[in-house]
Amino acid sequence: MAHFVGAIDQGTTSTRFMIFDRAGREIARHQIEHRQILPAAGWVEHDATEIWENTLKTISVALAEAGLTSGDLAAIGITNQRESVVAWDRTTGKPCHNVIVWQDTRTDALVSRLDAAFVRDRTGLPPATYFSATKIQWLLENVDGLRARAEAGDVLFGTIDSWLIWNLTGGQHLTDVTNASRTMLMDLESLQWDQQLLDLFGITRAMLPEIRPSAEIYGHFEGVPIAAAIGDQQAALFGQTCFAPGEAKCTYGTGGFLLMNTGSTPVRSSHGLITTVGYQFGSTVTYALEGSIAVAGAAIQWLRDQLGVLDSAAASETLAAEVEDSAGICFVPAFSGLFAPYWRPDARAAIVGLSRYHTAAHITRAALEAICYQTRDVVEAMAQDSGTTLDCLQVDGGVTGNALCMQLQADILGVPVSRPAVAETTALGAAYAAGLQVGFWHSVDDLRANWHEDRRWQPTWSLERREEGITRWKAAIDRTLGWVG
Repeated sequence: MAHFVGAIDQGTTSTRFMIFDRAGREIARHQIEHRQILPAAGWVEHDATEIWENTLKTISVALAEAGLTSGDLAAIGITNQRESVVAWDRTTGKPCHNVIVWQDTRTDALVSRLDAAFVRDRTGLPPATYFSATKIQWLLENVDGLRARAEAGDVLFGTIDSWLIWNLTGGQHLTDVTNASRTMLMDLESLQWDQQLLDLFGITRAMLPEIRPSAEIYGHFEGVPIAAAIGDQQAALFGQTCFAPGEAKCTYGTGGFLLMNTGSTPVRSSHGLITTVGYQFGSTVTYALEGSIAVAGAAIQWLRDQLGVLDSAAASETLAAEVEDSAGICFVPAFSGLFAPYWRPDARAAIVGLSRYHTAAHITRAALEAICYQTRDVVEAMAQDSGTTLDCLQVDGGVTGNALCMQLQADILGVPVSRPAVAETTALGAAYAAGLQVGFWHSVDDLRANWHEDRRWQPTWSLERREEGITRWKAAIDRTLGWVG
């Protein structure tokens, strides 16, 4: 018998393969970063071939390091960066252009012409450069000859899950409902591509993958069932075992994403959140409210890679701990505009309140605080939309390894912050979905039994200090608006 389940976790900055046992414990992992291609201000691209080659390498190395073969895996689940778009040739399998990444803002002019009420009503999404539809539209309009080839049936489009499924299974062109719900092309209630939206963006249905539930056998790779595909943030919701309405989690990766399970009914947001599909098993659909933050860990990456302030992301905790606070400065990392709850593509990043007194330590601490203040903005919007106030925030993702940042999160929210024993719940959620599909786990009760808390942070700030910080943050937000016409 196969005693393990694998998960491909294809993220914004890296690809990894993780292997889990029946207790949800990590057995092995291998991770490879890929290039961030920045052709112009606001443009972010990836090389789809590099991502696919890295996927194969991570599977091979993780299995070898664990002393396993593919035959030891009961199933493989896929989780992926959402909204990012790739186009490839149906015959050769070669990409027609670099991946246009979810952070990319080149389609701002296309987005500005959209009927916001119509798009939100059909899709649950506010028109934004974040989502996939205008990225596909841009490719069709700007890559020489691509529209003619696509309309002749020679080019396929998809989010990264579709690209991986196509390569892993020998040509199945499929996506799951969670990824489809992020394209601005799927009707939120019928869970099918919407013809009016396709016409609006000039996209032919045949270019797009077939929409399937989040867990089913999509095909096989080296004899192993590819048994789940689920967008990264929905996978983390599943991995945190948020199976009941009102349960929520926040994942801190390149961006930050707070999702709350809202059950079988989509809850329409009036406070700047996204209504999305949480996951679908069989005919049962679970919806979620989501607050999406464009820049979380990416702010630390920027300090490391662009400014050279840090030798490593982990060094941000040590450097920020050298000072007691940020000494009155605010860092708003609106590199790609502001996402939830503001949805302001005209915003740009700013560090406000600088004097000659301030050091790299103050700026780094302000970057950690920015992650936490952005999360607070979303938590407040979630409470207004759902009527549910969190009494504890469940967290996961790479940034939760920064204990100072998590303490700041508890202080800025004023509620405890809880990290599970397996903080990489994105990969775990994909493994859980695949394992359930093939009977490796029998029910969600098995998954709940696997969840254990690793650490909890209690708030320490006074109410006065918290309110002072929030006031300064909101003033800094105001100063970032209107920089791009």
